[in-house]
Amino acid sequence: MSPPPLYLLSGLCADERLFQFLTLEHPQPRVIHWITPDPEDTMASYAAKLIRQIEPGQEPPVLLGLSFGGMMVQEMAKQMPVNRLILLSSLTNTRELPLHYRLAGALQLQKWLPLGMFKKWVVPAYWAFGAHSRQEKHILKSILEETDVPFLRWSLNQILQWRHQAPPVKAVVIHGDRDKILPVPNYSHIHLLKGGEHLMVMSRAAEVSALINHYLSESALGPFSEKQG
Repeated sequence: MSPPPLYLLSGLCADERLFQFLTLEHPQPRVIHWITPDPEDTMASYAAKLIRQIEPGQEPPVLLGLSFGGMMVQEMAKQMPVNRLILLSSLTNTRELPLHYRLAGALQLQKWLPLGMFKKWVVPAYWAFGAHSRQEKHILKSILEETDVPFLRWSLNQILQWRHQAPPVKAVVIHGDRDKILPVPNYSHIHLLKGGEHLMVMSRAAEVSALINHYLSESALGPFSEKQG
């Protein structure tokens, strides 16, 4: 039995380069591309725009989201049928946002800080995101340099205002126990990679690929259920 359609959505201001180390056992994984949001867009309205990239008339897909992409595919799943969600280094419950994020949101720092300066903070970003090899650093540096600051500001504002709690049978979560960007979700269906950091999609690609492939194979049997978890 062939697997259902698979769509990948990368992290904040990033693209499919972060997925290049994965070895996915799927005939045609497709990438959802970030688009420029309108200033009035919410997570829900923006998710509706991304859904337009899903090919119509096919069976419910598996949506795989990395970091902010994982948050966004959860919003997409509220508006369309899905076979399964696979969340990499992401968030399932906004009440679990670290205190310093919530304080930043309360102070509205995301609206007035000069976010363009973060594009130059490359070395701290290597540490925070867990980029260690020369290739990983090169990819992260390129992504930071290409970051669209208005989109970054809009996205941070959405994350800090988002109110969401994933149902316990909706998604599979793959997270690293040394992630410095987002905390380990308190979630029933979680695979915790010991020593994994935020960009383990690159640094631990073989292990992450094996977990994804397991759930792609299982998803061919039907939508995710409590028994399958």
